Amino acid sequence: MQAINAVGRRKTSVARVFLKNGNGKITVNTHPLEKYFPLETHRTIVTKPLSVTETLGKFDIQVNVEGGGISGQAGAVSLGIARALVEASEDHRQALRANELLTRDPRMVERKKYGQKKARKRFQFSKR
Repeated sequence: MQAINAVGRRKTSVARVFLKNGNGKITVNTHPLEKYFPLETHRTIVTKPLSVTETLGKFDIQVNVEGGGISGQAGAVSLGIARALVEASEDHRQALRANELLTRDPRMVERKKYGQKKARKRFQFSKR
C-alpha cells in the first residue's frame, strides 16, 4: 500500500498526515508521539480515531504539524488521521462519524475590537 496523505486543521494549526501499513509507530515532526505530546489528554485525542476503528497497531503514521498551540495541533492531527483512515477504507467512515471525528471544529479566536482591551473585555468605565 502506498502512503495515504490527508490534512487536518484546528484553530490555526495545520497537520499533514501520512499513513502507511506498519506496526503502529506514530511520529510527529520527527519526534515520537510521547515526546511531542507529553500530556496524556493530547495523546488520547490524537489516537482516538485509531482506537475507534480498532486499527491501533496496523499503521505507521508520520505527521507534519505547524501553527497554533499544542491543543490545536492535537485536534488537527486527530482530524488528519481520521480523514486518512477513511481514505484507506470506506468502512471506517461510519464509526468515525458516530464519534464526531470527521467534523472540522469551526471555532476560531474572535478578533480584538478597537476601543476595547480584547474581543469582549472593555476598558474600565469611569463616570467622573
